Amino acid sequence: MSGPDGGLKHSPLEAEHRALRARMTSFAGWWMPLEYEGTLSEHRAVRQQVGVFDLTHLGKVLVEGPRALSTLQRTLTNDLAKVPVGGAQYNMMLNDRGGIVDDLIVYRTGETRYLVVPNAANTGAVHLAILAQAANESVVLREDICIIAPQGPRSFELAAQIFPEAPSLEYMHGAEMGYLGEPMVVSRSGYTGERGFEFFTPQALAAELWREVLERGEELGIHPCGLGARDTLRLEMGYPLHGNDISPGRTPLEAGLTWAVSMDKGDFTGRAALARQKEEGIPARLWGLKMKDRLIPRSHYPVYASGEQVGETTSGGFSPTLAIGIAMAYLAPRDRFTAGQEVEIDVRGRRGTAEVVKPPFVQSSPK
Repeated sequence: MSGPDGGLKHSPLEAEHRALRARMTSFAGWWMPLEYEGTLSEHRAVRQQVGVFDLTHLGKVLVEGPRALSTLQRTLTNDLAKVPVGGAQYNMMLNDRGGIVDDLIVYRTGETRYLVVPNAANTGAVHLAILAQAANESVVLREDICIIAPQGPRSFELAAQIFPEAPSLEYMHGAEMGYLGEPMVVSRSGYTGERGFEFFTPQALAAELWREVLERGEELGIHPCGLGARDTLRLEMGYPLHGNDISPGRTPLEAGLTWAVSMDKGDFTGRAALARQKEEGIPARLWGLKMKDRLIPRSHYPVYASGEQVGETTSGGFSPTLAIGIAMAYLAPRDRFTAGQEVEIDVRGRRGTAEVVKPPFVQSSPK
């Protein structure tokens, strides 16, 4: 899936995207669709009907063997011992300082088999970190798997036409299902805040499945969706984006992700650093900011309170659902701020008032 243009990787669905006149862009080492008809219409389709994403750029690391669980327990923050076969779990990989190397989803696809799905830019780092902890288990980078993700309120009607068992799945659960005689994993998961699915399909079947999803979804109002809508959808939910809202320089305690850290499961990389930070004091916290005027914040805009800079936006943009600007920002000191307070964001020399809120910004649920 690699190409000659600067080493960028290409999705097997690229011809499909071009046929739909997608606007393509480079992202995390991949050449992927940014938008088709437009980010706003694609965003609204996911919130109101159904949209479909090509997520082949995400990493796929298959960890298998009798010690797979113990290897991943030492490598990741959450307690995978609580995940049944067919379950999935949000997780993080930390460095020795407690900083977030990546946030990812782990799918338990068998008794001793796990599929780790990291962000595209961090796939190599995650793969190597798991290998470093591994004993005799198999740790394989599966670049032959594509991910097609229908998301939105009508995704259940769509998925049922292709995989009749799909609607019976619980949220954050998956199962092996057949497509054209080949096995693949269907999961109730996503990054949009809406109910939806992710189809982990063999590369050879990806184009046919993509076309069938669009064909069957036509009467449901389906839109093919690009990375632009994926970003606005996740921002409305307050889902952190690695490289913006979370990074190796920020810990889960600062990012408000302690619910995905199991300090009592045993040792894991970064645990000691988190324990120290908890004892010494957490310097900042990631908050949502909702604009009270027409200004649209972007990343790296200064945030002020009482004339003093107290942070900087990490993500920001226009919320198509709320029709206002929203942002995420680390505010310091941590104990100074509570939901409902007001701050100011410097938007290219103009200061606008914003309310401090606890995400999500919109009332939606993937469950």
